[in-house]
Amino acid sequence: MKVLVLGINYAPEPVGIGPYTAGTAIDLAGAGHAVTVVCAKPYYPSWRTDPAFAGRGAVRSVEEGVSVVRVPIYVPRIPGGRRRLLHHLSFALAALPRFIAEAWRTRPDVVFAVAPSLLAVFVARLGAWLSGARLWLHIQDFEVEAAFATGLLAGRPWLRRLAHGFERRALRADRVSAISPQMCAGLVRRGVLPASVVEFRNWAELDAIRPLRRPSRYRLEWAVEQPHVAVYSGNIANKQGIEVVVEAARLLRHRRDLAFVVCGEGPQRERLVAASAGLDNIQFRPLQPRERLEELLGMASIHLLPQLAGAADLVLPSKLTNMLASGRPVVAIAHPGTGLAREVEGCGLVVPPGDAAAFATAIESLIDDAALRERLGRQGRLRAEARWDRRHIATDFQRRLSELAA
Repeated sequence: MKVLVLGINYAPEPVGIGPYTAGTAIDLAGAGHAVTVVCAKPYYPSWRTDPAFAGRGAVRSVEEGVSVVRVPIYVPRIPGGRRRLLHHLSFALAALPRFIAEAWRTRPDVVFAVAPSLLAVFVARLGAWLSGARLWLHIQDFEVEAAFATGLLAGRPWLRRLAHGFERRALRADRVSAISPQMCAGLVRRGVLPASVVEFRNWAELDAIRPLRRPSRYRLEWAVEQPHVAVYSGNIANKQGIEVVVEAARLLRHRRDLAFVVCGEGPQRERLVAASAGLDNIQFRPLQPRERLEELLGMASIHLLPQLAGAADLVLPSKLTNMLASGRPVVAIAHPGTGLAREVEGCGLVVPPGDAAAFATAIESLIDDAALRERLGRQGRLRAEARWDRRHIATDFQRRLSELAA
């Protein structure tokens, strides 16, 4: 089977959507399929084009059996609403000639498009039409609604109507998938036929990340002397609502047995560091190499998963899968009954949005209850094995993809 992939994010981006698009392509190539990817040059989560790819036009390479074409795009230093729209538009325009050329050259059986970016879906649709391929659209987050929920776009009624109308047109495909049951239900509410909707989850790195039974090496490297560590690792941007981590550190600064570690990059990082001035129980570190992720996650007594109230059913944070795989409990922010809350229940504690005191209290209760901490962490590992096993997810996806091609 020949598969042509379109997605703005791809490896070597270390977090977010890129590792999953790359993993999907690599798994397909490893199963003997011919796979070509058209993507942007890596820029996430620092929002700067990777220096190794800067200053040139499109770049072609073959990586782990996948033919990869990377195109240059506009990357705003501070990705506000209008600049983010230009960012996605630049990818659609840059990808258009390359993608059409690849569609004509490879004659794929299936075009697999990943959103974000919805603006580029029309490029994928054109390529599928010209080559006679089926179109599979995969939704990693509902970017239109998330843009309004996080304040990237103002909530003017006419703008909402225009954006949602565009979204409904963009979601027309032979198959449309999302990464959680709640997001699949969201597709149906947006007018996608139920028979066309499938669940295609992100996975946990179960082989690479196991519960660490010894002190993490990061403790020595970063001079973490407190017996307990609350860790946030990932993107630092609007929809994370990560300011609550600094507020919790302030509320718990009297706990000399607890340290907070924020490991990540993103447009809100500098503001967050400034907000933590005067606190000696929190430290900020850059994203760590993926091969050391087990060591980083194993340093945690507790994982922190903040999220803005309006984003809990618009995206399922990919970082959750590996948090659970590490065998440590999670303290998450979400309304009861949302997709995020249901994934965390039984593996951690869920507190309502906008309540830093409740967030801090949940952290403190886990620090003080070793038995609860152990039980929730053990259940998290079991859930990761049951719901986020990469081999099972990849096998099921490839079966469905072959059915679509046939």
